[in-house]
Amino acid sequence: MDIKVGDVVGRMSYGLDIYFKVMDIYEDENGNQIARLNGLDMRLCANGPLSDLVKIEPGKLADYWRMTMSKNHDAMRRVFMRRQKDRETLLLRSVPGKEKEELESFDVPGRVLHIDGDGDYLDLCMTTYRQLQIPAEGYNIPENMQAQKVYDLLVKHRPDLLVLTGHDGFKKGTKDFSDINNYHSSSYFVTAVKEARRYEKSRDDLVIFAGACQSHYESLLEAGANFASSPKRVLIHAFDPVFVMEKIAYTSIYDPISLKDIITGTITGFDGIGGMETRGRYRMGVPRSPY
Repeated sequence: MDIKVGDVVGRMSYGLDIYFKVMDIYEDENGNQIARLNGLDMRLCANGPLSDLVKIEPGKLADYWRMTMSKNHDAMRRVFMRRQKDRETLLLRSVPGKEKEELESFDVPGRVLHIDGDGDYLDLCMTTYRQLQIPAEGYNIPENMQAQKVYDLLVKHRPDLLVLTGHDGFKKGTKDFSDINNYHSSSYFVTAVKEARRYEKSRDDLVIFAGACQSHYESLLEAGANFASSPKRVLIHAFDPVFVMEKIAYTSIYDPISLKDIITGTITGFDGIGGMETRGRYRMGVPRSPY
């Protein structure tokens, strides 16, 4: 088939296990046509010969997106059920006795700044933030430029939570997973985290998620991230950073968050997401104004 930039494809050598969008086509030193690929719903970047690629039929692509969005909707349904229970607990703790029944509360969740190397993923994440009622600002900035932009954006928006993500993965032929130079974007994310920590040192006052598929997890945490991918160098889902931020944005500032609760709330789980103890950034207010 005539494969061009923008097409959705799978790799025959991998059994079409992941669907990719073709971002670029170039010729290698041996004259082979090579495609640069970004995962359609996984934050993975890869290269592959055109001869190994197959276009995905529209019907199969529609089924794929239905399955992906179904997972997302299931996760959101669990979020809203959990939130209702948490709100009742907080109201009981904050307002005693009969007064509780006469008062309506209002939410002041943590604010998110989301910087994403993929514009399509950013759009999906921003839609999900709106659905989850999380105030968020989003910017599509290539991974290698995020460190240059993040400080000024932090000054501009003064968020409670920061996401630095996009695409990552092992460079072809990688055998040493401990060497950060063997990853496409991990070093860029590390530099951006360090810049963010120059703005705010405290992990409680600015909560950071950083990384993408197969990212160098240990280096990201060492640089100052609260949460990062990928402990076992597996693929992570496009929405995983959003669900990490949601749990923090809607957990009370008085409460440390169970790491198990945060990570089991993601689509990928412990193999793809890890982090350290962190306090929530949510404040409940009472009473709600009638105006």
